Amino acid sequence: MNSNTNSSREVKSRLQGFKTEVASSMNINLQQGYNGDISARDAGRIGGQMVKRMIEYAENNMNGGMSSGSNQNMGSGMMR
Repeated sequence: MNSNTNSSREVKSRLQGFKTEVASSMNINLQQGYNGDISARDAGRIGGQMVKRMIEYAENNMNGGMSSGSNQNMGSGMMR
């Protein structure tokens, strides 16, 4: 196995952890594996909240962490 494969797995794992963390903060229960039983609305809310947090994270880091927005980080599952 090469390092790209390991890196790709790590990124997927971190994104899954981030998604689970966001869903949990929104009181949406995600299971390990298949989650086809959640509504499209809830799935969209999770994705939207993930994008919002990633944008806040990027803005905070582009400004050296001095953004006037939220100082909330992306969570334990994302890029550290």
